[in-house]
Amino acid sequence: MVTLGIIGVVSAMTVPSLMQNHQRKTYVTQLHKVYNEVQQASLRYMTDKNAVNLREAGLTNAVKMKEFLHGYFKVVNDCETYIKSPCFAESYRNLNGAATSTSNANWSASSSVTLSSGASILIDNPGTYSKTVNNVTSYYGHMLIDINGLQGPNIGGRDMFFVEFYDDGSIDVLGATPGCKTKGACEGGSLKEIRETYYNSNCQTNALGLGCFGKILNDNWEMNY
Repeated sequence: MVTLGIIGVVSAMTVPSLMQNHQRKTYVTQLHKVYNEVQQASLRYMTDKNAVNLREAGLTNAVKMKEFLHGYFKVVNDCETYIKSPCFAESYRNLNGAATSTSNANWSASSSVTLSSGASILIDNPGTYSKTVNNVTSYYGHMLIDINGLQGPNIGGRDMFFVEFYDDGSIDVLGATPGCKTKGACEGGSLKEIRETYYNSNCQTNALGLGCFGKILNDNWEMNY
């Protein structure tokens, strides 16, 4: 009986932690799948258009973005330029538990869809914003990734992530630009430092998961927060 009691106590202490670790790995696997899908589609799009980047390929407005998503992905829901059902939940919580309503928020430069995988994405065209460091200009648009659509937990940094979609087809956080990666034109330290700083400033308190993605990249696709 004593042995059984010890086993029960140990199980009660370890099983929740094991379940949480398993869930985090599941989230990261789903996130990595969307990440790869978007980058592969971007590469195909640039190749088909014989262009060196997505802006040169003509991906310069919400209409073209919608054509890109419908032409290079399996889309099951189209929510136009809105963060709304059936693509996204009506509200999301941050890692500290505070909720933020997103119902019918309109990102006019974007296109919003649910993919056949169950993930939902909303993407600005990658020329919406620009950042110049040491005379090197990088172009990007905001992007939301909900790895499982309307399904829970609907928490920023768990199943929802706010990232940047750069015109070379890469996905990263603000400041982690193609110019930083390929030409060393980085503002705020090294690429790893930029991601870490952005994570520390935003991830825990942002209901859309702002900054969390950079930490996952820095930690080699592990959710260590």
